[in-house]
Amino acid sequence: MSTLGKVEAVGLTKEFRGAKRRPGLSGAVHDLFQREYSTTRAVDDISFSIEPGEMVGYIGPNGAGKSTSVKILTGILTPTSGEVRANGFIPYKQRMAYAATIGAVFGQRTQLWWDIPVVESFRLLKEIYEVSDSDYEARLRRFDEILSLNEYMEKPVRKLSLGQRMRCDMAAALIHNPPLLFLDEPTIGLDLLAKEAIRKFLKEINQEFGTTMLLTTHDLADIEELCDRLMLIDHGRILFDGQLDSLKSRLRLQNQVRFELKDPEQADAIEALCLDGVTCEKRGPLTCLLGFDRERYATGDIIRRVVAAADVRDIFVEEESIESIIRRIYTDSGVLAAKD
Repeated sequence: MSTLGKVEAVGLTKEFRGAKRRPGLSGAVHDLFQREYSTTRAVDDISFSIEPGEMVGYIGPNGAGKSTSVKILTGILTPTSGEVRANGFIPYKQRMAYAATIGAVFGQRTQLWWDIPVVESFRLLKEIYEVSDSDYEARLRRFDEILSLNEYMEKPVRKLSLGQRMRCDMAAALIHNPPLLFLDEPTIGLDLLAKEAIRKFLKEINQEFGTTMLLTTHDLADIEELCDRLMLIDHGRILFDGQLDSLKSRLRLQNQVRFELKDPEQADAIEALCLDGVTCEKRGPLTCLLGFDRERYATGDIIRRVVAAADVRDIFVEEESIESIIRRIYTDSGVLAAKD
């Protein structure tokens, strides 16, 4: 059975040891002769398996351990303990051979050469990865079909907009058709149209080539659009690993109803209707968003109460967004355990 595109981590742990610094000049002198150290555990005994062709969202707050664990998976860092194998390689032991089988896109960095035309960067990567002429031309044609690259292939990278550069970085990462792709904030700073182009490209590459993708992002729309599976990490530990729909079903989901009012003074009347388990958020002088536990309250009852108390111009019923779900998980550590 092929191991290409498969990722396995068992008991993965990474600790960083740093020197403590005492305050003041006397403390600095003391540190010269007697240094004290502290140990921080950035990744804490995590285990998971990603199958070939999966698109997995890997999310968590800043400092949760996402970047550290991705650096271990890409071979940049060596774990303190535990085992990891990707594409059949041990990343930190077989860096050179392993690097030829993966692609990586980092939203704030580029793998393109800054002062030369985009096409020259592609040609250099073709030689580095030893891609045949026929494969190279076929892939560029396919990438252009989805990303419309030809219009700026002759431009130096430094003259590209962020959205154009990200499209080129996507193509560069996939020019050797790697079975495993790491994506770190691939849509950061992009406008809506550019984000849609990147997401469409990733979907089509996954479907056409079966490329395994691990996506870290703070834009949860990326997760909803691209990933069926979600891994949540916090304080170096995996809080949840499973299907996105499963996460939603395990939580006590809220319904949300947005009311557009005719009179801004009536917003206070709606706030007065907020009972136990009902929240009210003002989103402007004429807009109120009511959130409520759908197991305790019927949507129709909430609407009837508001319509009776205020002049309503329009009503929108919404399901709780994944962003709101994740926020609740991180602000209430027992929210997942309560469903076990």
